[in-house]
Amino acid sequence: MRYVKIPMERVAVLIGKNGEVKEKIEQHGVKLEIDSSTGDVKIEGDDSLREMEAENVVRAIARGFSPDKALLLFNDEYYFELLDMRDWVGKKKEHVKRIAGRIIGKGGKARKLIEEMTGAYISVYGHTVAIIGRIDELQMAKQAIEMLLEGANHSTVYRFLEKERQKKKLQEFGLW
Repeated sequence: MRYVKIPMERVAVLIGKNGEVKEKIEQHGVKLEIDSSTGDVKIEGDDSLREMEAENVVRAIARGFSPDKALLLFNDEYYFELLDMRDWVGKKKEHVKRIAGRIIGKGGKARKLIEEMTGAYISVYGHTVAIIGRIDELQMAKQAIEMLLEGANHSTVYRFLEKERQKKKLQEFGLW
């Protein structure tokens, strides 16, 4: 049995229209009990691995991902990573907001570019940055985001991603 607390504004997304999202999660061998007044979610299942996967799906939805992207976490190839921006900039809301703006970029450009170049999905929500992707995609996106959190220029991050992408292509062709 596992417990997750999610933001109140994400409870409706977790339940879905007519309970569709909750049903899709429960099709994977778990039972969800959602307290819509507190945001507490209880996850029960016969298989602890399925419970853990369901917990990651619930956490991903709680951190701003669409249910479709979060449900990818039931696939063994996809992983979930959560970074707390406060670990880099402290607890002041204005610092968290500023660094979130760096990761998102003007009009969402930086986040979109990182997603396109890595193949991972990124969600900036509250004081967290969540990433869903295959292991190599996730590691590349995480490294790019950490570079931004540490103050690297966007151009430096984009060059890093371009080099990594070239390396990955060469590996696929057996030239690296």
